[in-house]
Amino acid sequence: MNRALRVLPYAVAIAVALLLPRAMYPVLALDILLWGLFAMSVDVLLGYVGLLSFGHAAIAAKSMGVPFAIAALVGAAASAVLAVPFGYLAIRRRGIYFAMVTLAFAQLVFYVANEWRDLTGGENGLHGVPRTFPGLALGRSTDFYYAALPMILLGYLVAYRIVHSPFGHVLVAIRDNEPRAQALGYATWRYKLLAFVLSGGLAGLAGGLFALGNGFASLDLLHWTTSGQAVLITILGGIGTLWGSLLGAVIVLELRDALTSAPELSGVVTGAVFVLIVLAFRRGLWATAREALRRFATPPVSARIDISEGEVRHGRS
Repeated sequence: MNRALRVLPYAVAIAVALLLPRAMYPVLALDILLWGLFAMSVDVLLGYVGLLSFGHAAIAAKSMGVPFAIAALVGAAASAVLAVPFGYLAIRRRGIYFAMVTLAFAQLVFYVANEWRDLTGGENGLHGVPRTFPGLALGRSTDFYYAALPMILLGYLVAYRIVHSPFGHVLVAIRDNEPRAQALGYATWRYKLLAFVLSGGLAGLAGGLFALGNGFASLDLLHWTTSGQAVLITILGGIGTLWGSLLGAVIVLELRDALTSAPELSGVVTGAVFVLIVLAFRRGLWATAREALRRFATPPVSARIDISEGEVRHGRS
């Protein structure tokens, strides 16, 4: 019974993912899942290592006639490889200095992509990115959504395993007290570098599928504001909650979609919602809701004492 209850939330989540394109535009449904995965990659650093990175948007996805799945995996691998030298230099700093270093790297990649027009298209970006797979017709957005869904779920599974493994527990220890983790014999710089690379790979997977799903990769994807939006999504859902990233993506993208007719209000409304949530739910929506459910499901201390005393009396009688 307990095992069935543990599996139930995941079954419900998969069912929601399968039905999502029927409840909204398939393109919007795909964007929500991909921004959620992107924000999860940020949360791996921000919530579980305590490192705030503004360099995750350094992704350029371009398919060269190969199946879209291979193109997406190549994008993830390229992003992970790019994260190695950047992470090696960035993890030598902490706090705001780490954030500034990754911001500088993001702007460096943005400049290179803008100047390397033969490969990236410069300011025009990459247009007409094909999405093909042998035996499948992926012309419709709905078809591509279901074709890409297994890879997206795989990305979620990888993020979940990262943070719910001994490796993830070490990351939390480093976040809470890095000198103590070092005293216990952990090479903390290796753990932080590997977390940086894994986070970059997840971001690369999300970016590659985003470019393939939308048929273009604009230069704006390399700007630091893209990573800033992912940080916003992570904070709204709850830092260190992982699944809160998906909830934050739903809120931000639904607001943006609802305000398409008034784009000048998008930033104002999103900012107001962000301030409201930060002030009213300081731990984020997911963590607050989870804590409320636990309190609702757990009886008060006095009630538990009365119940235990009643059981003892009943046993003695």
